[in-house]
Amino acid sequence: PEKPAEPAAPVMQQNLGVAAVVRTYQDLLKDQHDVALYDYFMASQPILVDVQTGVTSPIGVSGNYAGLVASPSGDYFLAERRKKPFSYLVTDRSFPMDVEVWNAQGNVVATLADVPLRETVPIGGVQTGPRNFGWLDGEQHTIVYVEALDGGNTREPAPERDKLMRLEAPFAGAGTEVFRTTLRYSDLRRGEGSMAFLAESERPTRTRRTWRIDLAGGSEPELMFEVNTEDRYNDPGSPMMAPDAQGHYRMIQDGDWVFLSGPGGSDNGDRPFLDRFDVRTKVTERLWQASAGSYEAIIEMLDNEGSRILTRYESPRDFPNYFIREIRSGNGEQITAFMNPHPQLSEVEKRFITYAREDGVQLSATLYLPPGYEEGDKVPSIVWAYPREYQTDDLAGQVRGSPYRFTRISGYSHLFFLTQGYAVLDGAAVPIVGGDEANDTYVEQLVAGGRAAVDVLVDLGVSEADHIGIGGHSYGAFMTANMLAHSDLFAAGIARSGAYNRSLTPFGFQSEQRTFWEAPELYFEMSPFMNADKINEPLLLIHGTADNNSGTFPIQSERMYHALKGHGATVRLVMLPNESHGYRGRESVLHTLAEMIEWFDTYVKPGRSFR
Repeated sequence: PEKPAEPAAPVMQQNLGVAAVVRTYQDLLKDQHDVALYDYFMASQPILVDVQTGVTSPIGVSGNYAGLVASPSGDYFLAERRKKPFSYLVTDRSFPMDVEVWNAQGNVVATLADVPLRETVPIGGVQTGPRNFGWLDGEQHTIVYVEALDGGNTREPAPERDKLMRLEAPFAGAGTEVFRTTLRYSDLRRGEGSMAFLAESERPTRTRRTWRIDLAGGSEPELMFEVNTEDRYNDPGSPMMAPDAQGHYRMIQDGDWVFLSGPGGSDNGDRPFLDRFDVRTKVTERLWQASAGSYEAIIEMLDNEGSRILTRYESPRDFPNYFIREIRSGNGEQITAFMNPHPQLSEVEKRFITYAREDGVQLSATLYLPPGYEEGDKVPSIVWAYPREYQTDDLAGQVRGSPYRFTRISGYSHLFFLTQGYAVLDGAAVPIVGGDEANDTYVEQLVAGGRAAVDVLVDLGVSEADHIGIGGHSYGAFMTANMLAHSDLFAAGIARSGAYNRSLTPFGFQSEQRTFWEAPELYFEMSPFMNADKINEPLLLIHGTADNNSGTFPIQSERMYHALKGHGATVRLVMLPNESHGYRGRESVLHTLAEMIEWFDTYVKPGRSFR
């Protein structure tokens, strides 16, 4: 539809006394012309295709479909069709829709739900009424769905959160209750027979529980695992899945044994593993684990006994390649021969380092040293980081990732600074500890993490304190601006695709659940925009003009630039045409690299420092 020369009517929204707390989304509908365009481009007509003859035939009606999935038997379709009224406040995932079951001819045999507009779902909560509809793998035509028992608001105390339901053909009447959760339902994984693993979790306590349940109701549920989602060292892993003869994805089983793969977190970094777990006795046996000094991830199991696996092996010197491993013999056969795409960077030295924050919290990072570096050389350095929230000091201090992975450098990566003689402290841990109230001391913990990073670079003899820059992307950009506002630790900063004024994300951001009106002082203190007058180091702001990430509107960088310019700061703003939260165009990628290198060459390298 063509845009009218003049608007046909005002854009109108109203709220009749109902609280509608939603995150700040982008690319929303803005007016009736947007609605017309959305209707036009999202309309589709389901078609059946005979794969033998190529003959096609329409079924059902034309509509705006969120989903259309055939039952395992092929006799039915589960259809989710969006409908008006649309919204200017939320994305189309929250638009009203009809959930229906069709027969093979496309005729409606049952309407399962008339889902209303979901503008009032609490942040972190779920809609009331049935949700998460899907066919139950392993059965011919059974639908499973979930329904909230607590009004959908996870922040309100409740003895039970959700119930899992099943509904068999002909899909009439109420479904059969399978299980009730005390935490929020997460997922369902089908095993052999009627056995399944059901997971439930909640954010405030970072708890995740996995239950063995009987989908036929023949036995009582039994708790298999209860873990803290931040605790990588004690992660039992996730079930290995594979399609059965009918194409239904199930947990791989060998009698009572299921197979679990996980990251294998430890003080020495990740060492992925494969275990087998007895669902009756809860005994775990380690079948395989990546060897020390390298990184090898499990891709697939190649049998149901756990004797042959497909892995991807890599090391700091070896580009990732795929292997078939025989677990019993330990033998491996390399089946790919991918080559290092940048052999000229093979001389980059990579060190995994641990160090401590002034309050004793253990930190870790990967230190990259440029080609030709010799012990004792002092080179300009960059700290690249992204803050994360944790419940406790111990969990914050856990090592994440592996020092034995191959270093891949592509796109607009900050690791390209290595080609210019810089050292890079990558993934420098900047933990914000304290659970859901961790941000109450965000600034203090942020600066402490930055100071620890600078100290370790100086103590190792890699750099001088006056020649260290700070940078980050998205929430890392937010961190960068805050670090410059609240400390004088760094010579300059680079902030890409960030948000700097938290009053523009008033209903929460990142892991912060409190709203602006519940914690106005917090939003003010954490906003670099509100502290722009304190930034006295050069700051490069880069942003895509089409950034559609929630919260990081392009105007965030534009207004931050205006604030800094108004206070006489040294600042540069680069807006990349048509780029989103990450940058894809060749011109944009190369321009971003050139801007970053020139900025730090000017303000971080010795002899050219701003200070």
